[in-house]
Amino acid sequence: MSRFAGLTPLLAPRSIAVLGASSDATRIGGRPIAYMRAQGFKGALYPVNPNRSEIQGLKAYASVADLPETPDVAIVAVPADLAAPAIEDLAKRGVKGVVMFTAGFAEMDEAGAVKQDAMVAVARAAGMRILGPNCLGVFDARRSYYATFSSSFDSGWPVLGRIGIASQSGAYGTHLYTLARNRGIGASLCVMTGNEGDVTVGECIGWLAENDEVDVIAVYAEGIREAPGLIAALEAARAAKKPIVMQKVGRSELGEKAAKSHTASIAGDDAVTEAVMREFGVYRARNSEEMLDIAHTATRKIYPVSNSLGVITVSGGAGVLISDVAESLGLAMPEMPLDAQKKLRDLVPFCAPRNPVDATAQVSNDVTLVKTFTESMVRDGGYASVLGFFSMTASSRRWPAIREQLNVVKTENPDRLYVLSVIVQPDRRDELEADGWVVHEDPTRAVTAIDAMGRFGAGFAARPGAPAPVVPAVTLPASAPSEAEAKQLLATAGIASAPEAACSTVDDAVRAAERFGFPVVMKILSPDILHKSEIGGVLLDVADAGAVRSGFALLLERAKAAAPSARIDGVLVARQLKGGVECILGIHRDPVFGPMAMFGLGGIFVEVLKDVVFHRCPFGTDTAEAMIRSIKGAPLLLGARGRQKADIAALADMLSRLSAFAVAAGDGLASVDLNPVFAMPEGEGAFAVDAVIELG
Repeated sequence: MSRFAGLTPLLAPRSIAVLGASSDATRIGGRPIAYMRAQGFKGALYPVNPNRSEIQGLKAYASVADLPETPDVAIVAVPADLAAPAIEDLAKRGVKGVVMFTAGFAEMDEAGAVKQDAMVAVARAAGMRILGPNCLGVFDARRSYYATFSSSFDSGWPVLGRIGIASQSGAYGTHLYTLARNRGIGASLCVMTGNEGDVTVGECIGWLAENDEVDVIAVYAEGIREAPGLIAALEAARAAKKPIVMQKVGRSELGEKAAKSHTASIAGDDAVTEAVMREFGVYRARNSEEMLDIAHTATRKIYPVSNSLGVITVSGGAGVLISDVAESLGLAMPEMPLDAQKKLRDLVPFCAPRNPVDATAQVSNDVTLVKTFTESMVRDGGYASVLGFFSMTASSRRWPAIREQLNVVKTENPDRLYVLSVIVQPDRRDELEADGWVVHEDPTRAVTAIDAMGRFGAGFAARPGAPAPVVPAVTLPASAPSEAEAKQLLATAGIASAPEAACSTVDDAVRAAERFGFPVVMKILSPDILHKSEIGGVLLDVADAGAVRSGFALLLERAKAAAPSARIDGVLVARQLKGGVECILGIHRDPVFGPMAMFGLGGIFVEVLKDVVFHRCPFGTDTAEAMIRSIKGAPLLLGARGRQKADIAALADMLSRLSAFAVAAGDGLASVDLNPVFAMPEGEGAFAVDAVIELG
């Protein structure tokens, strides 16, 4: 049995009980019955209401115990004070799934959270899964299953299709479905998780990934509160080559607070969540319009591994616009081969055949040119994706003939992604979609969707990364270590630091400095002073023995003045490194995803520009190197403008070892901060100059 099969009775039931059933089809307890009867649900429907003998033409039952059979799922639409007894009754009856509309739990206050936890504990003990509480439920139009009280169906029913939606927000989940329906996009299955007292959005993604009737998964998420289920779901989707496009909100501090109060979930650091999405090839949509564009395009199931875009247009201006968008996204638009360009110019001397290929309005005079130009792009240009910009031409009398020419090329070369940017009436759009084209009115949105298909393809084709390095077991100290102790601990994992010595006396400091060679760096050594530079606790370019003696006294004086109660272990003397690039490496233990590694350049790049990248721990050197190369400031490490190349291999080795150290250290490790790390010239290594380890 698959990991997520336990949700099947809940999300694809054969029989349904409705607790709090109502004869009024507009009430919360009445809508699900009305919807399923209207759409012809083929399973059994059992209204439960002690005050009615019949509801909406169906026999009603006084209690769960009176039901003629044990239903797969029960919809709970009773007041909050009756919810817990209802769960107990359903658990005793052996029901496997509950959709709980009832609110008044963890989304309210701590007392509500306690009640929610107690209710979920009863369900789990009985092997029963709860969707919600405080959720808008689930619907699957293919099965005419409508365990929801959304009013969105008052204006129409879902378009059948192969997009599945998982949403933490009920109102926004049905908003997405309605947008899809109004655009004629087939999103016929939607699960809305509410408080996630039990079933999480991650598990729903996993179930959709294993559902043979779903090809594309669209997700609306406010905060991720459970990592293992989500990670397993993302792995399942990638293995099944099912793209996930996610609208993850809560980027801002205000947004995070709103997410917490709305869903009673723990919204983890947005940068961390985005790193996990990137790791598994999830596309993060900026808005609902983009999410539906991409999800719809993905239903064609063509995901070029090495994507390239060829454009045929009847407008030079549109070609420029498309080119700008493609360049901003990093989507390749290679020029047509020169001999192919010449052939096209021979046919239409005033055309522009480079790419975009502007066939001009001449195609209206000779529709066969559409086939000739498009066929040359596909066969000679070899583009993985083809975008045709025909705008209002698609509404003209000549369009049927042009459409026929385009379809000949598509039929003879079926392995490409074909997209049209046209303005047409819905019936003509549906004809083109039936032909196998993806239709977008706006060309910039079309390019974004095409680019996403290539990103999915690259993600599906990616091979597993190299294993993380093996490091010895880590025993953390009882209290926060000093810098010297932190570096010694990290050294056991193979993380190198600049040569240094912890000195308790001034004479020890002089001897250490003479051993390393001048100039040296001197720092106050204290487990209680984490940010030494802020109190003047770091001295650079200490040039001779006299400067060491005066510096020793100065550091002790500054430490005593700034932190009178701090423990002082002496002074750290280290060789002063020169010629390297300053970087920052770190570990942050995220409350949801566990240890996350961070990499960036030091100084202004991290403090002001926040040019950093995150990744879940642990990982190998190939992933570490990819992280290093992904930041905007990477050219400074790679030899830009005549600079020496930094030792990327040594830097990647340090980063991967740090990720392994973080896992080996366990839950007691809160964070690690290596700032700066000097990436020396190629072949000369990488060294941590400062190290701070904080314990949980």
